[in-house]
This record gives sequence, structure tokens and C-alpha cells, in this order.
Amino acid sequence: MILDVIFFAAAGSLLPTMVAVIFGLLVGSFLNVVIHRIPIMMMRESANYVADESGQPLPYADRYNLSVPRSACPACGHKITALENIPVLSYIALRGKCSACKTPISARYPAIELLSGILSGILIWRFGSGVAGLATLALTYFLIALCFIDADTTLLPDDLTLPLLWLGLLLNLQGSFVPLSEAVIGAAAGYLSLWSIYWLFKLATGKEGMGYGDFKLLAALGAWLGWKMLPVIIFMSSLVGAVVGIALIVIARRGRHIPIPFGPYLAAAGWLTLLYGRDIVRFYFERMV
Repeated sequence: MILDVIFFAAAGSLLPTMVAVIFGLLVGSFLNVVIHRIPIMMMRESANYVADESGQPLPYADRYNLSVPRSACPACGHKITALENIPVLSYIALRGKCSACKTPISARYPAIELLSGILSGILIWRFGSGVAGLATLALTYFLIALCFIDADTTLLPDDLTLPLLWLGLLLNLQGSFVPLSEAVIGAAAGYLSLWSIYWLFKLATGKEGMGYGDFKLLAALGAWLGWKMLPVIIFMSSLVGAVVGIALIVIARRGRHIPIPFGPYLAAAGWLTLLYGRDIVRFYFERMV
């Protein structure tokens, strides 16, 4: 009898998890588009704005967004068909090459799809398929996009960080993750903490140690998880960032003056804090006592 109950409980959790994995794979395919196109959209918009202000013809008059034009091979221009756009499976079937010109396709595309699918399954298994569980999926997809955009361009677009911040506050109107007061203080404290570090570093060295996008990303995480989780996020991201930065300098011989994006470490720390933040805080205070 007990084994039957355990079996049906596990089966009841497994089905939503499997659906979440498949859904995450599909979203991961779209995230590849977001990661590739948003920086280009920002560049085009900036160039058009400068041209318009100076009375010059717009350099980019054609329509370009997340849906137009259709995805195509950058080498030969071959339009990607629906069958060639099935997450992971198409990459395997095509053996990682364009079907038209046989140019290699970056393995990062299926990797992002797999990452999105696996993390989606973990979250639904952990939080369930209710409002909180679905909200964690949205947070994760935003973080994946921001992580890879920052890694590519050292930019954290307002088009992603600000909606993420407002979404966190709106969800916590009903206390989905933390009371609204903790979310509001978390958003303000998240922004101001890195803003203060930025200016202290700049006044001391005359250099900029991070970008404003980092402030907004931490503010967004504070809006979702509350101010009590900010020390955990900052500590984890700083520790991993320092280790990776030193490794890049020593092993990969990366120049010390080449900027290292901090967004991926904030995003990873925020996601881990979503899952384990309360356990970490509880463990810390129990050890202190």
C-alpha cells in the first residue's frame, strides 16, 4: 500500500516534469534567437537614432526583430525549415552542419536548448506546476538569455532586466516568493549595493569596475527573492567570478585589462539561491548559533 502511494506520487510529479523538459527545449530554441538578435536590435536602434538626430538617412530601414526575418544560415543564407529547427534532434540529424552548405553549426545552440530543458524540469519537480513553479520558469529563461548576451557582448539589456524586475515585484504582490515589502527593499538594496561599489571603485581607481546592467540585474533578483537573499547572491557570484577570473588570467593568459562580464555569475548565483538560498541561510545561522 505504501509503495503504491509512493509510486503514484512519483508518477504525478514525473509527468509535469517531463512536460516541462520538452517545453524548456522549445523555449531554449527561442532563447537562441533572443540571445543572437537583441544585441543586433540594440545596435541598429542606436545607429538609427544617431542618424535621425543628425538628419541623415536611416542606415537600417528594414524590419528586424525577434520574429522577422526568418532564421537563416549566416554562411549561405539558407532559410531554416521547421524540420531543421527541432531542438537538439535537428542538430544531431544534421550532424552539426548546415543542410545546404555544410558549414558547422555552433554546439552552443543545442547546449542552450538542453540547459533550458533540464533547468525547467528541475524547477517544476521542485516547485510544482502552480503559479510559483511557472514563475520560476520565466525567471530562468530571462537569466539564461541575460547570461549569454552578457558573455557575448558585456551588455545586460534594459529590455530584459527591467521587465524581470517589474515581474518579480508583481508576483510578490501576493507573496509568491517573499512578502512585497521584502521584494521592494530587495530591489532597492540590490541596485544600490552594486551602485555604491561601482562608485567607490571608480573614485579609488578612476576606472569603471562594472556596468549599470549589473545593478539592474541584482535589483531584479532582489525583487524576486527579497533582500535577505542578496548577501548570498553577492557572495556566491563574487566568489565564482574571482575564481574564474583568476583562472582565465593564469591558464588562458587573458589580459588583466580585458573586462570579464559579471552578469553570468549573478545569474547563476541568483538561480542557485532560488533553489537553495533559504537552506544556505538556515545552515549558516545554525552553525553560528
